[in-house]
Amino acid sequence: MKVTVYGDSILKGVLLEDGKYTVNREWEKRIGADCGLDIRNRSRFGCTIQKALDLIRRDSREPAAEGEYALLEFGGNDCDYDWSRIAAAPEGTYDCKTPPERFCAGLREAVRLLRGSGRTPVLLTLPPIHSERYLRFICRDGLDRERILSWLGDVDAIARWQAAYSRLVERVAAEEGVALIDLRGAFLRDGRPAEELLCADGIHPSRKGQSVIYDALRASV
Repeated sequence: MKVTVYGDSILKGVLLEDGKYTVNREWEKRIGADCGLDIRNRSRFGCTIQKALDLIRRDSREPAAEGEYALLEFGGNDCDYDWSRIAAAPEGTYDCKTPPERFCAGLREAVRLLRGSGRTPVLLTLPPIHSERYLRFICRDGLDRERILSWLGDVDAIARWQAAYSRLVERVAAEEGVALIDLRGAFLRDGRPAEELLCADGIHPSRKGQSVIYDALRASV
């Protein structure tokens, strides 16, 4: 069975280790070998749903393989902000990279394009993030933490906003009648500490976190 993956650095397998980003395709190789899947991973670091749509439009013009699936994992970059602008002027009003309604519209378009091309789209919820780690990471080169916090209100606002985008994914899946793989639930199950499952930047799954991705996808095959 052929599976095309559209997403950002989460499904690309990006790790932050020893202060450097690397790509680890372990989950992809494991599930491909264990389940006999032909996986084409089109995920890109920093990708948003709007950036992915150009690629999905092109791919949807190609004939689908028999029984081909398309996994879509978006929202983590879409909900992010230009933190340098916020730190410079925390009294301002700012939109994230892809505001909620535009995000939902883009995700719906992706689903309909893929479905119309003969592929079966599947949406994935977002793994949770660690607000404190992420704020520390974005301030590592000198952004003023207190100015950013004055705009946020509290540090956990970061995680709450990202969680809201995961719920938007669930909403689109329900409205479009699309299968949903709950990566978020897999990460939160059994009360495992987020620190074990995420890298030092608070957003990318660690090697243990990538094993959770494998388990969640394996259970859905």
